[in-house]
Amino acid sequence: MTRADLDALPALPRDDEGPVFAEPWEAQAFAMTLRLHEQGAFTWPEWTEALSGEIRAARGRGDPDLGNTYYQHWLAALEKLTFAKGLVARAEIEQRKQDWCRAYLNTPHGQPIELTPVGRRD
Repeated sequence: MTRADLDALPALPRDDEGPVFAEPWEAQAFAMTLRLHEQGAFTWPEWTEALSGEIRAARGRGDPDLGNTYYQHWLAALEKLTFAKGLVARAEIEQRKQDWCRAYLNTPHGQPIELTPVGRRD
């Protein structure tokens, strides 16, 4: 990714060193997006339009745009774009969200959240 690519992203939280992340999942969503772009899953203009559209929609829903929801919009845009491109089925994403929720609810405070291996449901 070039500096121009970073500059094309709407309000990407960053400092002089590059993108900044408040939580590990934000960095993972960022990295997945870059990897999918590098593999040709979508063009950078497609990505910036998807993210911009998600931010516009969030503002329309009343998001105060304080910066703390940016990567939630990023993730929503990534999900929508991967659905639109046929890279993942909506049911797979919904199942994974349920898996994460179940793992989160069953993990003691302070412990790392771990998912059950794919194909095995407890």
